[in-house]
Amino acid sequence: MRIEQLRNAPDRAGRYWVTFSDGTRRGRVLVFLADGSLLKVTEQELLTFGLRSGDELDEETLTRLKEAAGVSNIKTTAADLVGRRAMSRQDLEKKLQEKGASETEARYAGEWLEAIGALDDGAYAAALVRHCGDMGYGPRRAREKLREKGVPQELWDEALDELPPEPSYMAVQKLVDEFKVSGADLIVACGGGSVMDAAKLASVLVTDAYGVKELLDNPGMAQKCVPIVLIPTTAGTGSEVTPFAVITDETTGVKYPLADYELLPKMAIVDADMMMSAPKGLTSASGIDALTHALEAYASMLATDFTDGLAKQAAQLIFEYLPACYDNGQNEPVAREKMGNAATMAGMAFANAFLGVCHSMAHKLGAFHHLPHGIANALLIELVIRYNSAEVPTKMGTFPQYAYPHTKRRYAEFGEFLGFKGANDDETVENLIRNIHALKERVGIKNTIRDYGVDEEKFLATLDEMSEQAFDDQCTGANPRYPLISEIKEMYLKAYYGE
Repeated sequence: MRIEQLRNAPDRAGRYWVTFSDGTRRGRVLVFLADGSLLKVTEQELLTFGLRSGDELDEETLTRLKEAAGVSNIKTTAADLVGRRAMSRQDLEKKLQEKGASETEARYAGEWLEAIGALDDGAYAAALVRHCGDMGYGPRRAREKLREKGVPQELWDEALDELPPEPSYMAVQKLVDEFKVSGADLIVACGGGSVMDAAKLASVLVTDAYGVKELLDNPGMAQKCVPIVLIPTTAGTGSEVTPFAVITDETTGVKYPLADYELLPKMAIVDADMMMSAPKGLTSASGIDALTHALEAYASMLATDFTDGLAKQAAQLIFEYLPACYDNGQNEPVAREKMGNAATMAGMAFANAFLGVCHSMAHKLGAFHHLPHGIANALLIELVIRYNSAEVPTKMGTFPQYAYPHTKRRYAEFGEFLGFKGANDDETVENLIRNIHALKERVGIKNTIRDYGVDEEKFLATLDEMSEQAFDDQCTGANPRYPLISEIKEMYLKAYYGE
């Protein structure tokens, strides 16, 4: 076998292949055909082994590369462990072996985390779990099934594998450019929220009429150019049924949420089989994200009878089934199905009622300090419930559909539906907050921003800018209480230090 790199066409640049003895080629970066299976190795691992275009593969190197290709799930587990508690590489490798990894797999995973600088950075490692989960078991199975049916997937095999955890201008533009030369007429995106957001953005950008930045400046020009089918592999974002997408300006780190019904997919397929292998960190973060969607949709000034029912039922399913998914998700198909349903129902609720200041703040916290979106929401939602429950707010929301503040009663209704009823509204809201906190602890969510390794000096240096950008976020408009920038800043500080 010989490694070959193709550079003849723009859409082939940088792709490595293995040429087999029968002259066939397989691969995205580097692929081995063994016992009828496809094993993939990243370009970084290729370079780690000192291999270049034209090199012959001996049996020893082939064996080592096969081992490297087989540790992707171990890497996700490793990132999850480090994201929860700082540990040395030796301790990490020992923990991985206790979880069933071989000595070789544990060593590769430890070397990988150390090489990319995540071993000493819990927040970075926690973010990696989200990325690894998005690229995991579900998408691979979907691709295999499409291959069996003879559907060409040249574009998405490479493009989505290289997508960063937060879609950026350049990443989305690359998808658009590759789609244009692919000759495809449909986008099928299988992955987490970031993958689905990238596909939604690409679906309105496959045009010469405008680009990413022009669309951000004038969202009203968006037009659906190609139909999309979305298949979530996480139970949290609800992106498969919403007219929203978030994109990050990689030059400034600012996240921009886009809202336009042109972003809606043609079809959403919610299949628990695609979610079975999600790691614990991803399961907990995405589950609390879905709960936050339900809570904010219910409290929104634009809530209706239709969205209320979806939001409350979604929350009930999350409280009942998220712990089982977290504890033993690979062996809990019913719980995974219920969580998938809950996330999609919560998505349908906020697609029509919109969200609030918790998501505004979470967007900026994630952009500035690289916390996973679900974790950012989890750290803020209790503070936001208390903030919105004020019966005499400094300023009411713009154009409310009610004569006087009634958000405390709304949260109390939510709590009563979930079985948290107290002697009065105040007690019921406190019961709701206490049970949310208990659920977060049950699924491994830490208490403060500081607990996730965000440096205090850096946090305080960015606090004012984060608060201003959160105020300007599109989600702020539907919040039942009109926030002052100083009030947003105060909530950030409470979330960092602990109230």
